[in-house]
Amino acid sequence: MDGYVSISYALVAATIAPIIFGPTKYALVATFLGFAVTSLSRVLGSLFFGNFLGDRLGRRKMLTVTVFGFSIFGFSIGFVPTFSQVGLLAPVIMYLLLFFVGFFAGAEYGGGAALASESAPPSKRNFVGAFVQSGYGVGYFIVSLVYSLMSLHFGQSLFNSTDWRYLFFSAIIPGMISLATRFGSLDSSVFTEMSEKKQISKHPILDLFRESPRALVFAIFITAGILYINSGTLSYYPTVMHDYLDLNDSSIGYFIALINLISLFGVWIGGFISLKFQARKLSMFFYSLIFTIFFYPLLLLGYSHNGTYIIIGFGFQSFLEAIIFASLPTFLAETFSKKYRSTAVGFSYNMGAVIGGFAPTIISVFEITSFSTTPWALNLLGGCAILLFGVFMSRETWNPSSNKNTDVIAN
Repeated sequence: MDGYVSISYALVAATIAPIIFGPTKYALVATFLGFAVTSLSRVLGSLFFGNFLGDRLGRRKMLTVTVFGFSIFGFSIGFVPTFSQVGLLAPVIMYLLLFFVGFFAGAEYGGGAALASESAPPSKRNFVGAFVQSGYGVGYFIVSLVYSLMSLHFGQSLFNSTDWRYLFFSAIIPGMISLATRFGSLDSSVFTEMSEKKQISKHPILDLFRESPRALVFAIFITAGILYINSGTLSYYPTVMHDYLDLNDSSIGYFIALINLISLFGVWIGGFISLKFQARKLSMFFYSLIFTIFFYPLLLLGYSHNGTYIIIGFGFQSFLEAIIFASLPTFLAETFSKKYRSTAVGFSYNMGAVIGGFAPTIISVFEITSFSTTPWALNLLGGCAILLFGVFMSRETWNPSSNKNTDVIAN
């Protein structure tokens, strides 16, 4: 659901820039600032919902409230008036709705990672976590196909004027499915036991900052690096294809869907490999090095007018990126105590998303006059450096004896 709404915005960014943000050369930059607005509100949402719901009332209850909230606000984006209708009020309304989408979505990752990690045995936790991580990509894949079908149905010129709104209206469908799923799920045994023993923290946020400041800082480095890379690739591909490769909307949706499908296999394969090689930190560091070595040649291959090369280059770039993500939910969940796990995982992930959310904006600033792969590549290299530093400085959370009685998840 999160991926569906977020990528809906990325897919139509170039289309809605002049419609919502006005006839200015900075319209696209202003559109991409919407990612930054969402990222900032995600941090606030992760703290608010994690502290008052996830770590006090339960992971499941929090996830039920949050999915309902950002489904409604994501749907409401389809009603935003145009710049020609209300002037500067149009971008203000857009930013406001994006703020509330991010506010509710901010708690999703922390609650989901905590619930999944607390519900899986240690040796299979990475494998389960990889599927949790792939949820965003599944939403990305589905909305890309919907976007391609809609553009074919409405036609290029019509879709560019008004019918982009239907993409956001369609978000209510996966939203309601997600809500129904949440109502039928159970909370983790770890949280249930903690509640029965009256071990619930009264102030999860304060406990987090008092007990785990170092772990929190390096976790933010990791998420900032990987999410900067992610936003600078998967969230930026549609604009590259639209503005610089001159592809039509239906082709963009089709290509993005295929590229995202390749990335999904990356995170799933990463989870499968983890069944044999359990180390969380070591695997992330190794995969990050591989991505750093190969991302630029693949970027050059993808930046072409040949459809096959676009899919191969950007697809395998996303594949290598996705493998890094496979161990992330488990690594973060195992890093922090159960007393404030939902708050800590959500906060560290979304603090990284704040930095990552600026990637398309920063890259687009360099590309206002003309496009060059060099600043794009340098931005991605910066993300790699931040990621590698964070992983290197963090501690390993996997202990082979955790299958016995020393599982960090239960602590």
